[in-house]
Order: sequence, then C-alpha cells, then structure tokens
Amino acid sequence: MSVAAVGTARRGRGARKALRQTRDVTMLPALKRRLPLTEVMDEGQVARVDAASMDILETVGVVFRDEIALADWKRAGAEVRGERVHLDRGLVRELISTIPESFTYHARNPANNLPFGKDHAIFVPMTGAPYLRDLDDVRRNPTLEDLANFHKLSHMLPSIHSSAHHIVEPYDHPISQRHLRITYSSMKHSDKTFMGMTTSPKNAEDVIEMCAILFGEAFIDSHPVVTGNCNGNSPLVWDETMLGAMRAFCRRNQPVLCSPFVLGGANTPASVAPTVAQLNAEALSALAYTQVIRKGCPAIYGHYLSTVSMKSGAPMAGTPEISLMNFMIGQMARHYGVPWRTSNTLGGAKTFDAQAGYESAMTLNAVLMAGANYIWHSAGWNEAGMHCSMAKFVVDAEMCAMGYRMAEGVNWDDFDEAIKAVGDIGPGGHYLGHPHTLENFQRAFFMPEMFDNNSIEQWQAEGGVEITERALIRARDLLNTYEEPTLDAARDEALRDYITRREREIPAADALNQTH
Repeated sequence: MSVAAVGTARRGRGARKALRQTRDVTMLPALKRRLPLTEVMDEGQVARVDAASMDILETVGVVFRDEIALADWKRAGAEVRGERVHLDRGLVRELISTIPESFTYHARNPANNLPFGKDHAIFVPMTGAPYLRDLDDVRRNPTLEDLANFHKLSHMLPSIHSSAHHIVEPYDHPISQRHLRITYSSMKHSDKTFMGMTTSPKNAEDVIEMCAILFGEAFIDSHPVVTGNCNGNSPLVWDETMLGAMRAFCRRNQPVLCSPFVLGGANTPASVAPTVAQLNAEALSALAYTQVIRKGCPAIYGHYLSTVSMKSGAPMAGTPEISLMNFMIGQMARHYGVPWRTSNTLGGAKTFDAQAGYESAMTLNAVLMAGANYIWHSAGWNEAGMHCSMAKFVVDAEMCAMGYRMAEGVNWDDFDEAIKAVGDIGPGGHYLGHPHTLENFQRAFFMPEMFDNNSIEQWQAEGGVEITERALIRARDLLNTYEEPTLDAARDEALRDYITRREREIPAADALNQTH
C-alpha cells in the first residue's frame, strides 16, 4: 500500500472513531416491524373471544358512571338501564369501524413526526411514578426539576419517541395546578410528541388548549399531536373523570388510549382466555364511545395488564401469562382493525437488580412479537410503577434500541458484497481488516453502550463498575450535554401566560381540579 493510501486509510479510521465518540441523539424513526407476529390463537379462537366479549356487552353490560355518556348512548341507540349500558354487537361493530387503522403523530419538530398503526410502533417512557431513584440511586419524592430531567433524557435517547407527561409526580406543586407545569415541561424540554394529562375533564381541557397554543387551533383539529390515556375500572366500569377527559380529547380529534386496568385474577377471572375476553369487552365499549363523541377520531385499543400473586395479592410483572395475553390482545386489535397499546419493560423489583432486568426483557420481547403499536412504560418502571429509576431509564432505552434492531428484521442490502468477502478471505483468515467489515461494522451488529462485554481483567482495571453506576454516569453525562430544543418565543410566552392565568383561576389545593 502506498504512503498516500495509508494516510487516507488512517484518516478514514480517524473519522470513523470520531463519529463513534460523538453521541448521536437523533430520534430513531417509528419502528417498522419486519418480523413475523406471534399469534397464539387460530381463527376459531379469535371468533370465540369476540363472541364472548360481545355476549358480555349485550347481556352483562358496562357501567358508565356519567350522565353525559348515558345520554350519548341513548341517542346512539344503546339500551340504557340506570348506569348500565347494554351494547348490541352490531352497534359496536358499526362504531369501531370508523376508527382510523393508522395515522401520523405530529411533533413540534416535524422531523420527529411519527407514522403510527399497522406495522409501525413507538416507544414511550413510563409515567405516574410517585417516587424516583435519582442520580445517586436514592429513592425519594420527585420535584418538577426531576420531571424536567426525565423529559430531557427522553429527548436525548434515540429509541424513545415521546416525552410522555408526568413520568414522575412533581410534589413541589399543588395537585390542582400540577397538570399545567407537567404539560409545559413535556412541551419545552423536548420537541418529540408527548402525552396529555387526563386526571380530570378540566385538566384535559387545559392540555388541549395548551396544544392549540403550541400548534394552532385549526392544526390540532385535523392532526394528532398529543395522546390521552383513559383507564377503565375493571370489571366493566367507566367513570365520570375518565369519560369527561375522553370527550375533551376526542372532540378535538386527539387520540386516547382506551385502557382497562387489569389485574388478572383479582378484577378478572383467574384464567388467561376469559381475562382477555373481559378486557376486550371493556376496551370495545370505550372505543365505541369515542366514535359516539366524534365519528372518525383516532383511538387506540389500550390496556394496563398485570397478573396478581395468589399468595399476596401483589401485581406481578414479566409472567408468562402476561406475554400470552399480549399475543392474544394483539390478535384481537388486528381483528378489529385498530391500533393498540401495551406496557413494556415492567419490573416489580425494589432496586435495579437482576429481577428487574429479567422481568423487563421478558415483556419487551413479548410486546414486540405481539405487534403492539403504542409501547408505553418503555423506560424507568420498577417497584410495580411506584418509582422511576434514572439508571433503569437509560438502560431500558438501550434495551428498546436493541428490540428495535431485532424487530427491523434481517438486512439483505450488502449480501452480495459480503459473500464476495468470503472468497477474499478464504479458509483460516479473519475479516477484521476487510473493507466490507470496515464499512459495515457499526451497523452489522448492535454494540451496546450500557452492557460490559470486556474481559474480567479489563473490567477490573477500569474500576469494576457495575451496570447501575454505569447507567447513572451516562444519565449525568446526557444531562450535562443536553441542549434545549428552541421553542418559538411567541408561543412560549403564550403558554406561560396561559399557565399564569389558569393558576390564578384554579385554587391551589391537594386535590384534582374538577370545577375551575
């Protein structure tokens, strides 16, 4: 090789090394799955679950504890007896047929828009933790600053597609006004899509108004920009708070997750298939109601799914039955032609230990093979959701990146070129210096940052740092290098003015705002 060629090669290697050392925080596109789905039911079993769910809706009925919803159902032609609504299967099928099978999420940075539904999926971090494990791995009550740090991490981790909303509860703000600061933090610290608080109808209305300020009144009426979550009370109850929030989102054409809150064996039958049949009935009743509110508005078949220990009554994560139910729910959602949500990387462990890792990995693989679209609680969840762990947050994000790579399937683009390399190397050689390897090594095999694959001698020489500390070091590094995505000054001022006005109107109280 000539001196000039050696110099060129060295510069090429140097450029590649510099590229590796520069952290790329560009968000991954929405995952487009190319793996076959795991479907545990045949057509007859899908039909059996569907028939059982429709029987529940027609004969048992679903309680809607909300006068407006009851009046809406009467006008839609349902049979209403007190608070119990009996839904004819023909009416249910007619209503859910108008739910879009796919749509696009619009972020304030258009580069972060996300195709959603069918074979597209997104990863969304956990929400709702009353505690966190912080950068010192101390379990404590969170603040608004802690929430902002999680939103910043969400912005910087490429596999995370959303800043969510209250990843942790900011205890330094009154409950009645907290939703305003949470929404602003989601919007300000990341330019990805986000979630909106549905803790009361009034709170949901505030979220929608803030979205109108950020994106424009006319824009949000035809473009999904935010996601709401409405939890049902299993078995077979939807309450006034969730239904009012659902109306606030659906009327403005914003998608909601219609999510029965299932603790298998406690609020469902102690059996996998009947649990799915009940959950399916509950989800269908809410999905149908979204179309009563506004025909054609986007909606997502949701659930929170756990099984319950028959020894203690405690919710469990990562169990085989949860995976089986996710496979079944995916089949049911596709049967109805609607996108669906599940939960991911759930851990019941009290610290970021082996239990947390095993439970999370079990769930991650199942939801990917089940074909979920909105993959919520994808980072940070531990202690059955009681805390969000800074360390687990960044490791979960890397696990999602690994799952993303797996679910993309096999890349055949360089097949012919690589086969030629076999002839170049021949028997007994190695490929480490071959041009094909130098060109493709970064994308050929996933190279984790958080997992140590060095020899024990090298690991010990470098301090013997275990994964929790490695993850906390990375979290600190990400936060130290965070650059805020610029928010239009006029819209930022309008948002802050709105928050100031609403905080004057809503009395500071340790209760949800229901009236102001």
